[in-house]
Amino acid sequence: MFGPINSYRVLAALLGLPWTLLAIGYASGRLFYGELIHASGEWSIWTLMLALAVTPLRRMFPGQRWTAWLVARRRYFGVASFAYASLHAAVYLARQGDWPKIIEQAMEAGILTGWLAFALFVPLALTSNDASVRSLGTAWKRLHRIVYLATALSFAHWILVAFDPTPALVYLGVTVLLELMRFIPLWLSPRKR
Repeated sequence: MFGPINSYRVLAALLGLPWTLLAIGYASGRLFYGELIHASGEWSIWTLMLALAVTPLRRMFPGQRWTAWLVARRRYFGVASFAYASLHAAVYLARQGDWPKIIEQAMEAGILTGWLAFALFVPLALTSNDASVRSLGTAWKRLHRIVYLATALSFAHWILVAFDPTPALVYLGVTVLLELMRFIPLWLSPRKR
């Protein structure tokens, strides 16, 4: 349906292209620290929002080939979100370069929420593969429900550290709306008893 993007390798390369450009831009000095931190954080949120949007879209448009395509690739979007968050965290750590300062800042609400979100995303990223799905069975789905808490913490981090929290609030509103869309088909056609 989506031509070359049906290839998982091509999709992974497309999702990784902005990451590569950001990393090269920062390493070459074309991007400043603040620019990279902002861009990597936004890319992490955008890909996370895309991963979270898959189920609401599938329920709103059942039986559509494009939603089936998204479902089959949802984990790629989640892993991409973690990759951008990892770049975000790595550059922050490298810039601070002083563990006592990093630990002190980690006690501030804005930074603490970011680290907590990142910590919750680690097991999700590590288990976003077929082998983990098979080995964990039903526990896999339960584990991956922590994405909602991690998402809330990610938005809290952004809102608390932003000079202008307006974009974060807009994206949060879109994310909440998408999640509410999960229930619209249930409201329109209640389950038969």
